Amino acid sequence: MDGKIDLNADLGEGFGRWQLTDDEALLASVTSANVACGFHAGDPLTMRRVCELAAERGVRIGAQVSYRDLAGFGRRAMDVPAAELAAEVAYQIGALETFARAAGSAVAYVKPHGALYNRAVHDPEQAAAVVAGVQLSGAATRDSGPLPVLGLPGSRLLAEAARAGLPTVEEAFADRAYRPDGTLVPRSEPGAVLHDPEQVVKRALRLARDGEIVASDGTVVPTAARSLCVHGDTPAAAQLARRVREELSTAGVLVRAFT
Repeated sequence: MDGKIDLNADLGEGFGRWQLTDDEALLASVTSANVACGFHAGDPLTMRRVCELAAERGVRIGAQVSYRDLAGFGRRAMDVPAAELAAEVAYQIGALETFARAAGSAVAYVKPHGALYNRAVHDPEQAAAVVAGVQLSGAATRDSGPLPVLGLPGSRLLAEAARAGLPTVEEAFADRAYRPDGTLVPRSEPGAVLHDPEQVVKRALRLARDGEIVASDGTVVPTAARSLCVHGDTPAAAQLARRVREELSTAGVLVRAFT
């Protein structure tokens, strides 16, 4: 590893009067914000507010695109035709771009959420549809260059993005359990989400310094991740993100955005 890493978290995951993520507190620690774009969470006013806060703090704004699944928080398996999914991904990016531009910033990358993220790890059709949606949004013709796609190392999503000429950014999760093949343990299984701050911090440090993460069976999984995710909807997520950033900095790891 090169001694630096991006720290990202999911933000804006509320709707109307219902608020889930502590956006202001998280933005004090992260360098990249995965902002919900309305399909699994995030109403227009929330999207606007998070973009304004992120822009004020110099945090990169990412479009966290999802299946159209407000009731299931985007974590239910769905079969969406490729053309429809591509259009919906482009729609979500465009909506967030409006608020990012109004805040004096711009959408800097795209990251799928939940079931779509996991499906795009192994499903070439759905992965290609996400990439097609990124291209449809105008990402390939942006003044700042093509829009990067954030995803799991070795995934079909990153392979399809690279094939299309989009920059790819590998990420890892400090607070999720891994399988020996480098994929995430499904949330339906016990222990899939890690809540012990000491364990999460230890994993973050090992990833940033040694380029590896330990699977649930003890297997050491090498990873070249350039971005580290702490989920914004887990209990005490803001405190956990702050602790991770402090420990990384103390260990001499430069925490900065990948874009």
